[in-house]
Amino acid sequence: MIYRFRIILDNDEDVFRDIEIENSATLEDFHNVINNSFGFAGQEMASFFTTNEFWEEGEEIPLFDMQEKEDETRVMGDILLKDIVHKDETRLIYIYDFLNMYTFIIELADIAEYESGMTYPNIMFSQGEIPEEAPEDDMLLEEPDYDDEDDDYEEDYGLDPEDYENLDFDENWN
Repeated sequence: MIYRFRIILDNDEDVFRDIEIENSATLEDFHNVINNSFGFAGQEMASFFTTNEFWEEGEEIPLFDMQEKEDETRVMGDILLKDIVHKDETRLIYIYDFLNMYTFIIELADIAEYESGMTYPNIMFSQGEIPEEAPEDDMLLEEPDYDDEDDDYEEDYGLDPEDYENLDFDENWN
């Protein structure tokens, strides 16, 4: 089977790629295709994250296991796309270069049959270019829009959240 993904840079500009890849490819193969399609050298650390329908990060799947001791960390080269992405679980988050935090949202758009004569992976469509500097997380880490008038602690509760000494907090609570 062939998976068709849309990979979108978390940015104000429209920067995305539509990619076809075999569902039997590893996450490391997918990582390499993403790097090539966006023009990255591929020399930085990266991770995929499973996610739910609200784009909340789940399990991290890094390129390499950086833990000092042996544990059960799964790495990209050990996991097939079809094992974590399917018609019921269609979303991933991909972060490239943890110093600059290029963050991508990935969604499975379609599952198709092989087309004879087609070479996979295949970049179906490309829109926009990666900016020189990584954009700040706009979509995934958007702060809620709080109305300051609703947060009048002093009036409602007689508390000033900036006055730490008088908040009656027991430092030895545990």
